[in-house]
Amino acid sequence: MTQSLRAALERLQQGHLSAMQCVAVWRSDTPPLLARLSPRYGEVLDQLLMRLESGAGFAGESCSFSQQVLIDELGVWLDKAEARLARP
Repeated sequence: MTQSLRAALERLQQGHLSAMQCVAVWRSDTPPLLARLSPRYGEVLDQLLMRLESGAGFAGESCSFSQQVLIDELGVWLDKAEARLARP
């Protein structure tokens, strides 16, 4: 379930996917995952994806946030979601 999300992050980092394409993958692939998590996970994810979308119009790093930091934060979000789902 989370493999496509990790792959999208990797492809974004490698320059094979745009930020908007990555966000589209995450928005289309996360509903089943979010259904199994607490609502807070959805709130945090939405904030991260909105920030990534907002920065997509800038060339390189914007003054308000780093795309790399957002990619890292999405990776942490995914790690925590996987850990939560692995609990009985």
